[in-house]
Amino acid sequence: MELTGAEIAIRCLQEEGVEHVFGYPGGAVLFIYDALFNQEQVKHILVRHEQAAVHAADGYARSTDKVGVALVTSGPGVTNAVTGIATAYMDSIPMVIISGQVPTHAIGEDAFQEVDAVGITRPCVKHNFLVKDVRELAGTIKKAFYLAKSGRPGPVLVDIPKDVSNTRTEFHYPSSVSVRSYNPAQHGDAGQIRQAAQLLLGAKRPMVYAGGGVILSSASQQLAELVRLLGFPCTNTLMGLGGFPATDKLSLGMLGMHGTLEANMAMQHCDVLLAVGARFDDRVIGNVEHFNQEKRKIIHIDIDPSSISKRVKVDVPIVGNVAHVLGDLLEVLRGSKQKREAKVLAPWWAQIEGWRAKNCLVYKNSDEVIKPQFVIEKLYEITHGDAFVTSDVGQHQMWAAQYYKFDKPRRWINSGGLGTMGFGLPAAMGVQLAHPDATVACVTGEGSIQMNIQELSTCRQFHLPIKIIALNNRYLGMVRQWQQFFHGNRYSESYMDALPDFVKLAEAYGHVGISIDKPSDVEPALKEAFARKDKLVFMDFKTDQTENVFPMVPGGKGLSEVILSEEL
Repeated sequence: MELTGAEIAIRCLQEEGVEHVFGYPGGAVLFIYDALFNQEQVKHILVRHEQAAVHAADGYARSTDKVGVALVTSGPGVTNAVTGIATAYMDSIPMVIISGQVPTHAIGEDAFQEVDAVGITRPCVKHNFLVKDVRELAGTIKKAFYLAKSGRPGPVLVDIPKDVSNTRTEFHYPSSVSVRSYNPAQHGDAGQIRQAAQLLLGAKRPMVYAGGGVILSSASQQLAELVRLLGFPCTNTLMGLGGFPATDKLSLGMLGMHGTLEANMAMQHCDVLLAVGARFDDRVIGNVEHFNQEKRKIIHIDIDPSSISKRVKVDVPIVGNVAHVLGDLLEVLRGSKQKREAKVLAPWWAQIEGWRAKNCLVYKNSDEVIKPQFVIEKLYEITHGDAFVTSDVGQHQMWAAQYYKFDKPRRWINSGGLGTMGFGLPAAMGVQLAHPDATVACVTGEGSIQMNIQELSTCRQFHLPIKIIALNNRYLGMVRQWQQFFHGNRYSESYMDALPDFVKLAEAYGHVGISIDKPSDVEPALKEAFARKDKLVFMDFKTDQTENVFPMVPGGKGLSEVILSEEL
């Protein structure tokens, strides 16, 4: 059966079980859009900006464990998508981006809407392809999906020239694919796993440090079994929230720059550290030299060998799929003749409870002005901790991470590594489309939401009842906080003094808008919004302009050099 390249591209998506594609049409992809029109299996979601297409595909992937798919045209279409691609790359999100390209004979001639998509995206993709022969298209797309999902996941770009999309050839979709020199490990080395078990069973001050790899490998159940079997304290990174239940008594909460005191101090002073699907990045351990001052044995489990001993030298490296490695480690621990007694950990837990008793997340509530932490606490109560929560980047992101207790994986959707403002709303669109009956909340700020606020139009077209919680302090809040702490209160370009009326703006797009400026109205407004199951509701909370995020480990400092709110 002969098909055009465009038809082949769509048939490949169908073969991969793709349900939604997020995109924006343009000249170089019109044949592909025509092929989309002539079928019903793959649904296209028309966004209003290509960056939003990739963020929406990203949110879809993070919340489902499926590969997100975006479709953009050549030139500005693909350059607009780069921010979303880089966001997915930094957080290891499986995604396939199909981009249009000028005809093959025009490549390199500075043709209309031509850019070197492969060259531009090379630093921020797991892999990319330029398909110059239609006979290679089906196999290339198969490879793209395989690469995106296997090993350490990531975005893969397939660049298709316009003439290739309009050339016919026989269609055969490969049932499997192999890539020379690419064979990601699945199971860790048995000897290393036994060595890890011995260290864990002999620890007096143990710590489990779990990151986004736990979520990506769907290893939350194995992690919980391990932590509870050993009775060890567990902390999660920003990307790992929900990987271990936040309400469990063994959870110390999030660690890092805005992590809890107990998590950071336990991380710094443990004698055996089990790092699971995490990468010791700068926002987690702070100053590396300070971190290394304390002697500890480190076990590091990760699918990506390049992440092991990249920033911190480890003692027991285990390369493999986190879920498989944890499963094997559990077997070794359960079969071990070396047994632990709870009293061995008693002094360590007493120390941890001493740090925990400082209640580092406490804040002074007010009857006069809305505290942003209070809004998140009420959001948690009203949604019973069961919502999908997306966020943008800034203070609101940290408050959401601190005060919304995630007990399940894939419920917390945020841009961690790249820190992309404008991520929250389009990501929420992807989540809502993936889970049409679920409660989806987007926590944002008045600065971030304006980065992709045009997507309110997409939400209107596709009837997405997202609830937007805008913590509006009339500042670029995290910028202002750093300017206060480290730049002598010189608030250079951080005040948002020309804000729109968000209620009227939401209404102009056909949604519901609510303005809240009194603490007593916070809970009623949230209840009213979430009771409207079929409408997008934009809640504009006028919050305290002076509130800062605590605890805080200043940049370049160590985990134990944390600033608590009462110290300022």
